Amino acid sequence: MPLEQVLVLLVAAAGAGWVDAVVGGGGLLQLPAIMMTGIPTVEAMATNKLSSVFGTASAAVAYARSTKVDRQVAFPGAGLAVVSAGLGAWAAAAISAEVLRPVVMVVLLGVAAFVTLRPALGAVPMPHLRTDARVFAAVATAGVGIAFYDGLVGPGTGTFLIIAFTTILGLDFVSASASAKIINVGTNLGALVVFGVQGHLNWALGLGMAVCNVAGAQLGARMALKRGTAFVRIILLCVVVALVARLGWQQFGG
Repeated sequence: MPLEQVLVLLVAAAGAGWVDAVVGGGGLLQLPAIMMTGIPTVEAMATNKLSSVFGTASAAVAYARSTKVDRQVAFPGAGLAVVSAGLGAWAAAAISAEVLRPVVMVVLLGVAAFVTLRPALGAVPMPHLRTDARVFAAVATAGVGIAFYDGLVGPGTGTFLIIAFTTILGLDFVSASASAKIINVGTNLGALVVFGVQGHLNWALGLGMAVCNVAGAQLGARMALKRGTAFVRIILLCVVVALVARLGWQQFGG
């Protein structure tokens, strides 16, 4: 691979790590960059997961050291996520992404409208929303539904997790992002195991990008913790718009 392509991938990995640490959606940068090199799609997805799992794990540690993680949701959800994301990765070859993209686009547009029209969402914690039923719903939504989606398609997983935790449990954006990172580690691991068993991993490229992804993730986590929920909310909206644009281009213009 030419040196200039390697440098582009390393920069993309650092940017993806930053975005993932703040609000999720780093695959918007990293996965297309890998695919532009001509690497087959499944191998690109596998390499993206290999790089991302290190960055997400490092961001999860940074958040856990500085803010409260919802352990009652994050750890059971992460355990379920390993299995669900693995099943999603296994099913990826059997389900067409073209069928899922319109559905995901509608959901993302709804998320953008919801966050825009409810400026108080995620600004402060709302503990009165928390009930046993809502905790169960959050674990199932994150550890089963969103995790399966991550293995199957991928983009926006962290964003969906944050929205789920703010709306279901009333967490603020920073706490939701901290808990989301732990579950996102589970989704990455589950998909990664399946891709590895199938022989799709490019270890040299993935591990090289992982170093830059970790650096970006550390910077992103520290910025989110320092600047607070208003900063995370702005980045969240930007990522949602970018996700809709990307999926729309893939569906109608690609």
